[in-house]
Amino acid sequence: MSETPPSAPAWLATERDYDDDLGRGTLPELFETSAKRHLDAAAQRYKGGIYDRSLAGVVPSAPSGEYASLSYREMRDVVRHLAAGFRAVGIDRGDRVGILSDTRMEWAQADLALLAAGAVVTTVYTDSSTQQIEYLLDDPGASGVVVENESLLERLLTVEDSLDLEVIVLVDEPSSPYQRDDIVTLGTLHDRGAEAFRADSYEGWLDATEPGDLASLIYTSGTTGRPKGVRLTHRNFRSNIAAIRRRIGPRADEPDRVAIDADTTTISFLPLAHVFERLAGHFLMLGSGATVGYAESTDTVTADIAMLSPNAGASVPRVYERIFRTMREEAGESGLRSRIFEWSLEVATQYQTAEEPGLGLRARHALADRLVYDTLKQRLGGEIEVFVSGGGSLSEELCRMFNGMGVRIIEGYGLTETAPVISVNAPDDIQPGTVGPPLVGVDVAVDRSAGDRANLDIRDPDSPVGELLVRGPNVTDGYWERPGATEAAFVEDPLAADAVTAFGDVEGDGRWLRTGDLVELTPRGYLVIHDRLKQILVLDTGKNIAPQPIEGRFSTDERVEQILVVGDDRKFVAALVVPDFDQLREWATTEGVDLPDDPENLTDDERVIDWVADSIEQVNEVLGDSEKIKKFALVAEEWTPENELLTPSLKKRRRDIRAAHTAKIAEIYEE
Repeated sequence: MSETPPSAPAWLATERDYDDDLGRGTLPELFETSAKRHLDAAAQRYKGGIYDRSLAGVVPSAPSGEYASLSYREMRDVVRHLAAGFRAVGIDRGDRVGILSDTRMEWAQADLALLAAGAVVTTVYTDSSTQQIEYLLDDPGASGVVVENESLLERLLTVEDSLDLEVIVLVDEPSSPYQRDDIVTLGTLHDRGAEAFRADSYEGWLDATEPGDLASLIYTSGTTGRPKGVRLTHRNFRSNIAAIRRRIGPRADEPDRVAIDADTTTISFLPLAHVFERLAGHFLMLGSGATVGYAESTDTVTADIAMLSPNAGASVPRVYERIFRTMREEAGESGLRSRIFEWSLEVATQYQTAEEPGLGLRARHALADRLVYDTLKQRLGGEIEVFVSGGGSLSEELCRMFNGMGVRIIEGYGLTETAPVISVNAPDDIQPGTVGPPLVGVDVAVDRSAGDRANLDIRDPDSPVGELLVRGPNVTDGYWERPGATEAAFVEDPLAADAVTAFGDVEGDGRWLRTGDLVELTPRGYLVIHDRLKQILVLDTGKNIAPQPIEGRFSTDERVEQILVVGDDRKFVAALVVPDFDQLREWATTEGVDLPDDPENLTDDERVIDWVADSIEQVNEVLGDSEKIKKFALVAEEWTPENELLTPSLKKRRRDIRAAHTAKIAEIYEE
């Protein structure tokens, strides 16, 4: 059985010999250690004039529209008093408590407080329906829930009779007090806790919690069935933090490396209900002594970034695609600016791919930096050192462009079940199109029996392709009260099979998680994600097609806003396409084309179809014959979390999109 490939980068060996000093305890212990080290440093930055915070008397007020800071000392006191408050209202060790709130400073404070009190945190997205809220609190048997505001509280109260809630904590002040003993504000909870707090009791709660204890239940999206609660322990999270810091943390032997440390300022805007933001934007940052600034909303991220000037951040591919599209649209307002912008993209790609940029390329890159790239960097606050991309596949082309423009994006990969990171690129050795080598301590294996390399566009004919299997201290032990699903998710001792290729310090028997992802393991030990196995399209010819890489080729396209490739059990590959309506209108104005106002009529217009077809044909030129998009249908409405066609983390709900457009798909395949 193979271990680390001889051609693996040398820095992997250095990683294995390195360990930081954060320890291996629980999450509350991690925060306490960090707070002690960074008492007077800024832990959280928050914007004024947004919320009617019930903690307003505890947290210093921020001027409306401006940011204020909360130090680690102040945040620690808030967390401690909230923990005592939760205990005072009956929350005990092992109790499950939900958090139903958008991402904000109180989310993080309540999370750490509940964990310190010994509770298990279960998360609920704010765009969940009342039925989903009911299920996500009933399934884990939640005894309490933290709710952001009155609007969400009213939704919760419509299903409370089917729940067994003992306490409801309201983050914001209500318009009028609820005349119920079981509904309290976070501010009231804090005050009770401050009065009841005893240092020895608090230490006792921390000591009673073991690394192997359950910390959180995070539910899967449920796109293929009812959501499953992934069991994640303190050890799962802590081991992942330690492994990530080996890859992108501070190193005494490399003092100038890009790192997440106490000098880091980041912006948090993705849902903290999702494991990616919870780990990368919350536990990792606060454990490292970094400063976390909270965006007002996803709509104000650009402005908030400019105000916070972060040097790090984490986001999903869809956000990077939007940033790029906004830049292109603004450049398109002028013919000259548009030509300069497109030229700068070519320069960026050439610069990023060149092993040793020559004098001419360096000069062109410097000019492009002054004309284009610097504007992008200033829009991102002017201090960005590294962005992490996760929660989906970032197109190789877009990754090269951003890195070539001096905006370093490192792509990683993981699952809720792995807390979540399995692999990530190193900031100083980015390989676009890959998600980096596995983290130290995370063993991976590729079950080649699940892949058919002849039907995939792989980087190297000697690269193993198949389903990724993974094990390590970050991997869940299974799903909440779902023994059947747990058993199905794991495989015992696959290494004895001839069809398995392993990477890492792999030896002996073991229980491995089936990721359900079709991957390629390069000779250097880098992972290339092709697609979810369940999303692989099998044409009626028997050909296997991975839709995600095809869709990724449109991430920088001017005319295609969103695309979903279809074709399972069909004769050929087709697609549903949401056109870029802004670009479309601009083209129509320039060309003097009178288009219908109604979106449905617009997408049926043959001139619009021909306009989009040009982009389809360009991509088809670089695709294999079986992968080419033979036909497509235009869609009049963008897929969003609001219409439930994207997940809260902006992934496509493929089954729901197909269901919403059944008629269009049928028309595509009509003889």
